[in-house]
Amino acid sequence: MTPSIRRNGIFYGWIILGACFFTLFMAAGARNGLGVFVVPMSNDLEWSRTSFSLAVSIGLLVNALSQPFLGRIFDRFGGRAVISASLLILGTCTLLLNYTHSLWYFILIYSIVMSIATGGASMVTIHGLLARWFWRKRGLAISLGTAGGSAGSFLLVPFANYLILAAGWRVTWTALGAMILLLALPLVFILIKDDPSDVGETPDGDPEPVGDRKSSDPKSPLSGPLETESWRDSYRTSPIWQMSGAYFVCGMTTAIISFHYVPFAIDRGVSPSSAALAFGLMTGLNILGVIATGVVSDRLGRKYLLGGIYAVRGLAYVMLILAPGSIGIWGFAIIAGFSWVASASLTSSLTADIYGLRNLGTLNGMSTLAHQMGGALSVFMGGLLYDLLGAYDVPFAIAGATLAGASVAAFSIKEKKYSARYQATEAPPAPTPLPHAG
Repeated sequence: MTPSIRRNGIFYGWIILGACFFTLFMAAGARNGLGVFVVPMSNDLEWSRTSFSLAVSIGLLVNALSQPFLGRIFDRFGGRAVISASLLILGTCTLLLNYTHSLWYFILIYSIVMSIATGGASMVTIHGLLARWFWRKRGLAISLGTAGGSAGSFLLVPFANYLILAAGWRVTWTALGAMILLLALPLVFILIKDDPSDVGETPDGDPEPVGDRKSSDPKSPLSGPLETESWRDSYRTSPIWQMSGAYFVCGMTTAIISFHYVPFAIDRGVSPSSAALAFGLMTGLNILGVIATGVVSDRLGRKYLLGGIYAVRGLAYVMLILAPGSIGIWGFAIIAGFSWVASASLTSSLTADIYGLRNLGTLNGMSTLAHQMGGALSVFMGGLLYDLLGAYDVPFAIAGATLAGASVAAFSIKEKKYSARYQATEAPPAPTPLPHAG
């Protein structure tokens, strides 16, 4: 085993977590700030809301299709290589958005190249990496890493809005790209290690691996009945479909807000600065919500929290649509804020618990494929129906209604039967697989 590089009793996994937090802080924060660019770029370049939404939807779709492949590359080559290369491309593309002069240029840079790169520095790879380093505290670690994206949105969206008002949207894209290249990329390249064994440690920093290693995966302390050699076999069982279906709805209900929330608030009479501040508040509350669910899920399980989060988000949509003026805007920000990205960390943790680590990157990529396809659909729907109806109420109502199905799907997962966290020392019998279609 490689000699441990632990210093002063600090488990190196916490350093990995810090690097992952900052990666999502920059990558997700910069990309999620697109909402504050909608009005100034549309006015300056004379784009309709439908055209802009179409470009963003293409980006979400490209990102969706790339996720399984990037997850597979992560499973083979590890997080350091994939995340570093992705940040290099992501930062360069963000700089190049300064030169946007046509919709086709924006689609090429943002919707295609940048969208692929984003998938390599996203929750798919970050969650996969953290799952290797943590077992007992997996929910907490993944939630803390996920909070980086929320913290980035909380700080970078208002920062981007301020910079747009002060210097214009072109300068703002340049500043965000430079921050990714000069801050996030060097940090990841220097600090990230792919596995605890690379530095002579074990998951959670325990002296010995936790539990019996019955799994064929050498990194998994305990095995569950659904762990398989091939990721394809996972799709013969029900939990992955339940989680992916709910995650599709998660994408629908978060992407439409990320892109259309600020314009919606402005239409309701809220100033651009206040709209950006409300969005920032929502993402700031994400930090508290995702950390709290991570702590609780490690102790009490994950599926009930996941189902409850989708239900709470549905109530937030009801307030957004029905409450008048700024009450709905701020009420939604507060209620939805506690549930917004907690679903992502819980889905990844539950996937790791049920299916193990061997194919986790690929499975996370497949789930994120569903998530981003839902997002692509909702963003385009929002822009199209806005141009047709002159308001966002109908597309927001459609998106919000789907959360009832997501909540039911999450609650119906048989976590105690399939999760490795609930397995006894003796391996349980294999479950009956779902029948093949046809």
